[in-house]
This record gives sequence, C-alpha cells and structure tokens, in this order.
Amino acid sequence: MRKMQKNQAEDFLNLLGQAHNEIKAAIGINEMDTALELLGQCQDGAMKLGDMIEKAEGDGFPTIHLLENYCELVYGIYEEVAGRNRYGEDETASGNGQSGKCMTIGDEQGDNENPEAIWKRLDEALSQIENSIRKDIRVRKEAVFLPYKASMWDSLESVWKAAKEDADCDAYVIPIPYFDKKPDGSLGEMHYEGGQYPEYVPITKYDEFDFRTHHPDMIFIHNPYDMANAVTSIHPFFYSGNIKKFTDCLVYIPYYITAGGMSEGQSLCSAYIHADYIMLQAEKFRKFFDSIIPDEKFQALGSPKVDSVLEKCRNTPEAPADWKRKMNGKKVHFYNTSLGGMLENTEKFLKKMEYVFRCFQGREDACLLWRPHPLMESTLDSMRAEYRPAYDLLKQKFIEGDWGIFDDTPDIEKTIALSDVYIGDSGTSVTALFGIAGKPMFILNSNISHEPQKEDWRGEIVTGFRQDGYDEWKITQGNKLYYSPDNDYKYEYYCDLSEYAVGGYYSSAIGIDDKVYICPANAQDILVIKDRKIMKRIGLESCLETSGAFYASYRIGTYLFLIPNKYSSIVRLDTRNDKVSYIKGANEFFIREKDGERRIGGVCVWKEYLMLASPTDNQVLAIHSGSMEVQMIAIQAENSWGCRVMSVEDGEIWLLPYEGRTITCWNPDTGKVKEYSELPETFHVRDSFTGYVGENKGGCLLSTMASYKNKMIFSPGLGNMFLVLDKDTGQFQEWKPPFEISYEEKNGYFPFWSAGNFIRRTDMLGEWTYRYYDAQARKLYDVNLESGEYKEIEIEFDKEELCRHVSGFDRTSEWMAYSCCEDAFNSLTDLLDGNITGKPFDKARQMEAYGAIMKNSDGTCGEKIYRFVAGD
Repeated sequence: MRKMQKNQAEDFLNLLGQAHNEIKAAIGINEMDTALELLGQCQDGAMKLGDMIEKAEGDGFPTIHLLENYCELVYGIYEEVAGRNRYGEDETASGNGQSGKCMTIGDEQGDNENPEAIWKRLDEALSQIENSIRKDIRVRKEAVFLPYKASMWDSLESVWKAAKEDADCDAYVIPIPYFDKKPDGSLGEMHYEGGQYPEYVPITKYDEFDFRTHHPDMIFIHNPYDMANAVTSIHPFFYSGNIKKFTDCLVYIPYYITAGGMSEGQSLCSAYIHADYIMLQAEKFRKFFDSIIPDEKFQALGSPKVDSVLEKCRNTPEAPADWKRKMNGKKVHFYNTSLGGMLENTEKFLKKMEYVFRCFQGREDACLLWRPHPLMESTLDSMRAEYRPAYDLLKQKFIEGDWGIFDDTPDIEKTIALSDVYIGDSGTSVTALFGIAGKPMFILNSNISHEPQKEDWRGEIVTGFRQDGYDEWKITQGNKLYYSPDNDYKYEYYCDLSEYAVGGYYSSAIGIDDKVYICPANAQDILVIKDRKIMKRIGLESCLETSGAFYASYRIGTYLFLIPNKYSSIVRLDTRNDKVSYIKGANEFFIREKDGERRIGGVCVWKEYLMLASPTDNQVLAIHSGSMEVQMIAIQAENSWGCRVMSVEDGEIWLLPYEGRTITCWNPDTGKVKEYSELPETFHVRDSFTGYVGENKGGCLLSTMASYKNKMIFSPGLGNMFLVLDKDTGQFQEWKPPFEISYEEKNGYFPFWSAGNFIRRTDMLGEWTYRYYDAQARKLYDVNLESGEYKEIEIEFDKEELCRHVSGFDRTSEWMAYSCCEDAFNSLTDLLDGNITGKPFDKARQMEAYGAIMKNSDGTCGEKIYRFVAGD
C-alpha cells in the first residue's frame, strides 16, 4: 500500500474513534436517530476502507477480515439501537393488550446495551483493525524521476537505481518534453528524448501517467529554471510550482557538478522556492546560493553524476566500432566546448575551435574526441544566431574530414571512461567528472588561437602597472611575487603568495617601511611579506564564495583601502597596527546597474580623502582616511551621466564619463566646476576593439590623464586616439604620442582591456613625471609631455627563472581543484608532445583535491540521497 493510502486509512480510523465517542454520547442522552446515523456512516466507511485495502493488498488480507467483523458488529449494534428506538419505555410492547414497561438502553439488566459497553465493543474491534494496519500493511513508496535531457540523466540515475532496488518502492522514469525558445522568448519547437535512454531504464510516457491519482511520495527533478532559461523551457505542466501540487516531497538535484566554483546564475532559481530539498555536492556550496533559501532545504550528500562516472570507469564500456578505429593506439583527448565559453566571446570561441582541430590534424599519437554541449546549437540559434553558419561549417569539416570522433551520444560518463585526457573550458561540469575519475585535465585559454612565439610569454607576465607608480613589486600569474631591488623594472623571483597555481588571488603589492602588503583581488585576506616569506595573513570577513572580491587598492599615508567589486564593503587597513575596519553601505552608491549593465564608479585619492563617484549621476562620496567620516557631495555639473574614471591633477579632480562626451573638472575646495565637451568629431570607439564605430554607450572612451602647464592629455580606453585639452581655451585636439602605439590586439597571449595608461611618479625634486604603459605591446616609456622626448624602459624577467616557478599540474584555484592551464609556457602542443613545464600529472593529488569538494565520492551518493528522502 502507498504511504498516502496508509495515512488515509489511519486518518479514517481516527475519525471512527471520534464517531464511537459521539455514538456513546448520543445514546447516553437518548438521541437514537443521531446514534443510528453515525453507526450507518461507520459501516459505510469501513466497507470503503476494506475495498481500498483489498485493491492494494489483495483478497483475504487479514485487515479485511477484521473490517468485516467490525461491520457485522456495527450492524448488530445498529439493530439493537433501532429496536429500542421503536419501542420506547412508555409504549406497548405487543398487541396482547397488556400495558408494561420495556427494557431500555441504560437499564442495569441490559449491560450489553449500556452506552459505555457499546463503546468498548466498538473500540476493541477498532483497536484490532489499527494494529493490523500498523503491523500487517507494508508501505510502498512511489518515486518519480522527471529528466528532460537524456544527456543529463546521469544526475538522477543512481538515485533511481536505489529506488528501483527497494522492494517497497515503485520507481517511474518519466522523461518530459521541452521547447526551444525563440529570440523573443516564446516557445518554439518541442523535443522529447524518451527514446534516448539506456535500454535497462523503463520509460513511462509523460501523458500516460496521472499525477493527481498517483500523488507520488517523492519527485526528483534536475531542471531548476522553469520558464526562466533563455534557451529552452520544459513543458509548463512540469514547472516546479505546478508539479509540487502532486507530491509530498519535491527534490532538486543539480544537473551539473562543479570543480570548485559556481555561476552566479545558479544562486536563485524558481525550483529552489518550491523544492522541499536541494542536494549539494558538499557543504561548502551552500554559500553560493541566495540567503533567502532556508538552510533546512539543503542536504550535502554529493552528486549522483559521480556514481555514474566511477561505475563506468571501473567497468570500461565497449566503444562503437567507428570510435575503435580512430582510437586505436592513440591517447584520446576529450574536447569539451561549453555554452559559457561560446557566449563569452563567440568569435574567439570559433577561432579556438579551429586552432584545436589544427593541432590534432596529422598526429598518429593523439585522437581528438569532440563533444559539444548538448544545447550548443539551440543556444546559438537563440542568442548568437549570426554565428550559427560558421559553427555549422566547422562541424561539417570536422565530421566529413574525419578529423576525430564527434560525440553526440547521451551518455557522457561512457565517453569519459573511454577518454584519457580532458581539454576544454574550466567552468563546466565535465571537469569535475574527469577530476573525480582521476584523469588529467588541461584547461584551454579561449584567447589563444596559435602556438606561442619566442616572446609571447611577456604578454602573460607583464600585465600592467599601478597608476600611482608603486611598481617596485610585481605580482605575476601563478600568484608569484617578483621584486626589482633597484626599482628599475628588472625583476627577480621573491616568493609564492598562494598554494594555488592560478586564480588571480592578489592584484598589487605596496611596500611600507620594511614590509610589503599584498592587496587581494579574488582572495579575502591581506598578506604581509618580509624576508621572502609570508609573515602574516590578515583575514577579512568571509562573505563571498566566488571570484571578483576586490576591484582596486589605494594607499593614503599609513592606510590601505581595498575597493570592493563583489565584496560587501570597503576595507581599510591601518598598517601601524594591522587593524582592519569596514565601511559598509558604500557599495550601493558606487556600484550600480543601469540599462542591464553593471557599473563601478570612479575612485581616486584627494588629499586625505578616498573619493568615490556614482556611475549613474553627479554624486561623490568622500571618506576621510583617518576618521572614516563619510560625506555625500553633489557636483554642480550640467551634464552628468555618471563617472567611470576619477583622477587628481594639480589639486583638481577630473571625471571621465560613463556616457556622453563631457569631461568634468571639479575643485572640491571651492566647489568650482568646469565642463569640456567639444571633443573632435573624429574621436570615436575603436572598431578594431568592439566591432563598431559610434558614440560611446557605456563609456570607457578615455582611461587616464596627465598634465603639464595648462594642458591635459587623455589616453584612450576604447577610444581611437589620445586627446590634448587646452584648459585656457577649452579646445581639444588629437595628441600624437612620440612613441608608436598599436590599437590592435597583438595576439591571444597579450590580452588587454584598454590601450594603456599614464603612470605618475615623483622625481627627486618632488615634481610630477610621467610614464606611459602600452598595454598591447607590453612596453613602458618615460615621456616628457611638453618636449615629446621619451625613452623606452626595459621590463626584464629571466625566462629560465620564470620557468622554474611555473606550476604545471597543480592545485589550480578554489574554483578549479587541480589541473594544468594553457599558456605561453604550456601550450596545447606541449601537452600532446609530453613537454609540460612544471609539475607532472599526479593522479593521487588530483583525487585528493577533488575528493575534498565532493561528499560521498565513493559511488554511494545515489543510495544515500534516496534513503534520506525515503526516510529510511
């Protein structure tokens, strides 16, 4: 019998018990009609209960016999009560003409008709039925599984297997239909993948199962989005809010598994609101979800996907004949192309695909197995339709050219078991599956589309300099600290800053007295370095589980200020005692969203103040570095669309806009404001950077500035030229730098976000001098703005020393437990040739790293999830 039915039976028995009490009370006050009606209801209900039990347990079940006895008892009592009701105490008992007093219920000589005695007879019969239902009826549970993509069945399969093996559970797999979404968000073509599941999985058609009648004890889902996915939508009947009506327990199990991090898009989805339980692969991932979700919903029991991949890797499946031919004697490289990688920059994504295909062509020792995300084509159609033809052409060439194995099978774990190495993006579930399977992972860099040349390593090591000139120390990729002893840009290795090989944990280093303070980017602590080691870690309040904690850092005297990106507050460190203070509430002022764009306002240091500008209007927040007193100031400017960049020149603050073409100069001492908007008509967004030419919508045309005499020079951000302003006349014209500047990205080893920036320094006489850093060429120039004289400053690293500190295969970051990353020191060809710089692959270290972020990573996750939900 179903638990719901047994509960119904137990609830009905409780009602019978209440009816028995009411029968006793009615007889006691001689309301015989009421007692008769209640007895009739008891008999009818007992017969219906018997029918339900007979259907569930079969004819001859012990409880049915007891119910039959009960019905006979009720009938007998009914007859007794009815008889006494017909012959009241003052009525003639017969037609013999004798007048007399008949025995009535309640007389001492009629104990069996005494209300208490009747209640006891009914209660004894009811107790027997209750004991039988409790002891003889075994509850059968019903578990329903609602996958929509056959390729995602692995997120539910081991839970289903546990339910199927439970003798007291009926398990149903009901694949549900889903729709592509059109660009306008409406539903497009419907898909149903019920025929793509393994043969051993019995499928129930979604339109042949009556959810209302069945009312399953538990329903398991793996789609959390309902209507909110931009690419697909499951059938609206199966949206979590509706399906919850038909079950006592709705359980969401993520369709993905993570190697350490999670997308912000997963923090709050529709299904989380309606689900009774949300399964986590480890307790640490609770912090990735929105705080409005009650903690009791989360259960850290692991991911069924782990069970699936471990089972198949232990029992390697047979490869299809065509695969065997291509795999023969070769190391199989699983190439994963993810949706995230495609959406981030589709043009670079396609170039990367071409490069990967090219690297494998003609190799006799390596086989490329390409598995695109199952929603790749529908996502292209919905969100990047203009690139679909180019993708289709690449796919056609790969398949028709027989360049490798094209895998569109639904069972990814089978493919993983047949593969030797992973290559692809980091932000995907597949990396975690390879990680727990103990197979090496090589994380591709989507920017790279050719083999590294001799000097390409410079693009990854020389990544920029602070505008305030603190460049004696340099943090390089791999979280390594380098030092220029003579402060002449000749750097040597100093120490490691992190146990992780990548992750961009720290952004800059500032020397104060005999110590070096390491300011975080993705980390949530400040390091104090001395004598080539970390002498102290100053931990900050932990409030973030993703990357992107801090945006920038500034020094004001003995204070260091950390400017948040995703962190919850501004942080101030007093380096005299290493005391940390927090300024909360400021984020809402200088980090805002407008027109779907997240904006961070300009920041600068003015005298003893940290100044933060609103990115959407003319407000400025002034924070005194010592007292931390906060003032709100409104700049009296006519044109204010929000500030992107702030810079102090000659005591005045210059504000570069997010939108429009008006540059504002503001003197905080006097409140005086000047606005300059007559920019040259030929000044526009660089088409080489953005793909179009026009007005700046979203800003960043200009990036930094420098001054001499009455002139201001502005360096381009996304703009196509330098500008010089004559402050006396208010006229702009193009400024041609004396050194050659490239506005084109050199190659994927030299990523950049603006043309470059001015760096301000103080000379021996206290006068400002300027350097310019060319971000594309990774070159640095000393420049005399007035005379135009310049000198290139050599930025020197010893490549052999750099290579000695390359990590190779290692713990990558908190968001990627263990891997090796593609760069100028370790290219894809290096991987194929076995020429990895740094540590070689270590399976034991990888298994240890991934085991730490996955509960029940021994293959028992599905069993434990089922037993928890079933209440066993």
